[in-house]
Amino acid sequence: MKSPILSAVLAIALAAPLGGGWAQTTGDAGVPPGWEMSRAGDLEGVLPLRERAGVYNEILQWRLDNILPAILREEGVDMWVVINFEYDEDPVYMTLVPEPIMSARRLSILVFHDSPDGFKKLTANWHGAGSAGGMYENIFTDRSQGANYQFTVLADYIAEHDPQTIAIDYAPHYDYLDDFSHGNGLSAFHLDLLKQALDGKYVDRLVPGEPIARRWYETRSPRELSLYRHMVGMGHDLIREFFSNAVITPDVTTTADVQWWIRQRINDLGLDTWFHPSIDIQRSPEDAERYGRGDEVIRRGDLLHCDVGISYLGLNTDMQHNAYVLRLGETEAPAGIRELLRKGNRLQEIHIEETKLGRTGNEILNAILERGRAQGLRPTVYSHPIGPYGHGSGTMIGMPEKQSFVPGSGEHPQHPNTVYSMEFSVAGDIPEWGGVEASMGLEDEVMVTAEGARLVDGYPRRLYLIR
Repeated sequence: MKSPILSAVLAIALAAPLGGGWAQTTGDAGVPPGWEMSRAGDLEGVLPLRERAGVYNEILQWRLDNILPAILREEGVDMWVVINFEYDEDPVYMTLVPEPIMSARRLSILVFHDSPDGFKKLTANWHGAGSAGGMYENIFTDRSQGANYQFTVLADYIAEHDPQTIAIDYAPHYDYLDDFSHGNGLSAFHLDLLKQALDGKYVDRLVPGEPIARRWYETRSPRELSLYRHMVGMGHDLIREFFSNAVITPDVTTTADVQWWIRQRINDLGLDTWFHPSIDIQRSPEDAERYGRGDEVIRRGDLLHCDVGISYLGLNTDMQHNAYVLRLGETEAPAGIRELLRKGNRLQEIHIEETKLGRTGNEILNAILERGRAQGLRPTVYSHPIGPYGHGSGTMIGMPEKQSFVPGSGEHPQHPNTVYSMEFSVAGDIPEWGGVEASMGLEDEVMVTAEGARLVDGYPRRLYLIR
């Protein structure tokens, strides 16, 4: 279903021009507008740490004042309490505090109260409001009575304001264990202390905070949607660099060489990555026999696949692109491999067309698979939300081992102002390789707004070629 309050808030904000532009181009004949990647030189625009912190904090302040209150109201929750300890943080805590905070400080408690007097952002942190940022008001001011008194202060505040529903970060019991845990970060130890501090009637008003955390993670502000174009452009710039002869020398460079080159390049740019990059090789049976199992040297005739993501401004990317290493005398990849990319591009089009507001992830999955199979694409779909975490919370669209129904997050409806890694593989027989089947993984970012789904910064319609 759509989110009326949140949609209204974001619609007003999105009415203003988004910074950064989209840099859409029509590309070659037959390439739909918006599908060709920009060449905006985004890697040249990485901010230094201090300026980056300022942008991050401005975004966080807007999110806390506009997105979070709407989520609490739509979920019917009066108060959300986040409790954690230093170096054992609830995953959501670090998305709620500004730069340059890098951890909780001893026992740290945040309280978000949708009160009759307005939305309140409070802290009962041991080190005071400063440990959670100046956007929070401190209600714990007397440390002389020890850390347990923080729970007394919290309980007194709850008793004084009498909220009818109090969300805490645990998920209801499920019969499945592989759903995302971003809304399940309250330790059993702190839950026991909270229950001991509260009057019994307020214990009965505790409800799972997982829906709030999930919505907080998945919903992007207008400024974040704009910045995602810049971030995805950075990833595309990076892939252009390493899928080239500037980094890869056929019959010399190994996959590990490229992986560590990517990792070092990201580090040198002042960026982070949320997983170690990967480079995979598929070969014809003849070449596989020639070079033997375990050969990691990139050879002529290889089909290369990368998986790489960057972290910047509190957000993440996740991309899989493909390259071909030309044999001597070749000017393009074999037709069978080019056909595999065409199939992948076609499934991208289907995926975007079927990603519709209000549909669950399972409904989207089944629609994609039905059309993809009918067109001979041999698809496997495993798209996931992305944002503060790479494998984010929100609407899951398939998993590698679940191609009909994903419990939990697969039943979550598609909301507007969200970003996804459209991730899947297609398969096909390669005539030039003796008719053996090969697969190709594709992945890139898609944003979903009230206007529908669209690629954030395009996707290649041709393979990268290494000479």
